[in-house]
Amino acid sequence: MTTVATTSHPRPDGALTDMRVLIVDDSRVMRMLLRKMVNELGVDDVVEAGDGQEALERVDSHAPDLAMVDWNMPVMNGLEFVAALRERRDCDRVKVMMVTSESDPRQVYEALKAGADEYAIKPIDREILADKLQLMGLG
Repeated sequence: MTTVATTSHPRPDGALTDMRVLIVDDSRVMRMLLRKMVNELGVDDVVEAGDGQEALERVDSHAPDLAMVDWNMPVMNGLEFVAALRERRDCDRVKVMMVTSESDPRQVYEALKAGADEYAIKPIDREILADKLQLMGLG
């Protein structure tokens, strides 16, 4: 039996300090860069996963408010992860931002159709990340 932690969604005033973030990318360097950016924005509660399957396991133990997800990964890609996450009733409030080098408008459409809330094309910087978080009501 899997136990799912209860999410502690950000305060209504938009403070990021209470937010839990899951970074999903097969590149350790990209995970490190994204972690640094969210830390600079005031988020300390960050967990990482190297693929979509590992990320689903982290969701059970970490209960993120935001998942930042790459598209191209081994085992389970980002689109498959988003679809699997959205099938789970306990994860309907998790915000999902695709952070990927995939820039084809059809892929953006597929990600949003699968359940992503926002889409950012790499390279991404802290200002773009902050803007995207605001668009999702998290900043």
